[in-house]
Amino acid sequence: MTLDPVHFDGIAQLAGRISQQVDATDHDSFAETVFEEFLDPLWYDGRRVIEPVGELRRRRIDAEDAALQEAPFPTQHGLDSGTINPTTFTNGLVLDVAQAAMAAVPSELDLHRARSVVATVHSNDATVDCGEDDWTVFDGGYSRGRILQAPHVNRYEEAVVHALSLYLAEVTHARTQSEVVDDLLILDGPIYPKGLLAWADRHPELADLLIEDERPRDVIEGYVELVETFADRGVPLVGFVKNSASKAITRAVRNKERAPWVDDGAFFERALRRTDDEGETRTDCLTFTNWFVSRCGVDEPLSADGDAVGVERERDPADYEVTFFCIYDPRDELLFRVEAPAVFTRDETTREAIAMQLLRDVAHERGPPLAVAKADELARISREEKAALGRAIEERFDAERDRSYDDERWGLVA
Repeated sequence: MTLDPVHFDGIAQLAGRISQQVDATDHDSFAETVFEEFLDPLWYDGRRVIEPVGELRRRRIDAEDAALQEAPFPTQHGLDSGTINPTTFTNGLVLDVAQAAMAAVPSELDLHRARSVVATVHSNDATVDCGEDDWTVFDGGYSRGRILQAPHVNRYEEAVVHALSLYLAEVTHARTQSEVVDDLLILDGPIYPKGLLAWADRHPELADLLIEDERPRDVIEGYVELVETFADRGVPLVGFVKNSASKAITRAVRNKERAPWVDDGAFFERALRRTDDEGETRTDCLTFTNWFVSRCGVDEPLSADGDAVGVERERDPADYEVTFFCIYDPRDELLFRVEAPAVFTRDETTREAIAMQLLRDVAHERGPPLAVAKADELARISREEKAALGRAIEERFDAERDRSYDDERWGLVA
């Protein structure tokens, strides 16, 4: 597929006409106003959905100084989960397989070898029993896996098997390996399974599953117990979110004023970006916010007045609330969100140590912390590996993957 020069120029001209209607400086000014005047606290439907932990402020740190500072936590562990992606087969089964891995800084080779693997399967025939089983050990005891049969749904089968595989593998591995973490555990992503919690707003059938079916609820319970385990040990647990899709703040702001941003990440990027006299972005410093408590969107169920989708909490419900702060790295124009349960961020010394650790890591790596990057590398299943696993599963199922015209059109790996 190619564009002739005349077509290319025509598209660019259309985009130029659109850009003339947008005043970006106005967005910067409004972001300033929202940050300073709306977030202390932010109200929505009569609830305080966002409020600062400590003082409302924006800060900056020289990127080089941040990278060279001593790590507040002597060791760091990262954890990630990757999947082969949901696959539908001609025998009516929909399958996704996830593996979770933990990495350490400094490295621990035995730890890096360990895996937790979950294969979640959905059958379009509600009478089919796919043989759900308990955990089995393989790889000489380093790893373990299990089959999980997804609850029957009439739509969103792929979303269901994906979420259950991904999050069950992640939380199982985190809990299994929790004792090796002495100083800090960083999850690659949010601290709670937001892909599952989002079911409540996605479709009534998915919302009912959260309330009525024990399988997604068991996964959420695993994360609640993970928070309890780390809180009891006094070891901070945080989540490093590379691509936050939250729209909770922008939605609440739109109740009062126009909000020109696509999502909360775009708002915080505007609020944290520094410019010189010519309007160019200054790249010498990382900028970051104070910590906030979040009780809106998918964070609402685990708030102090949320119902935790029926999961029992052993500690004060306020301990489980999501707190977060945002880091903006102007060198690559990237915004990151760091989350932690409130039980770890009430103490000013602890939350400052967490912030400095993550700022150090981002400054040094120009991206996710090294522990997270290593875990991502361990857990990721490559395109070639996904294709090979797909062929192996076809043989075991004695059925082929459902293929579409797009598989031929885009040359997907067979």
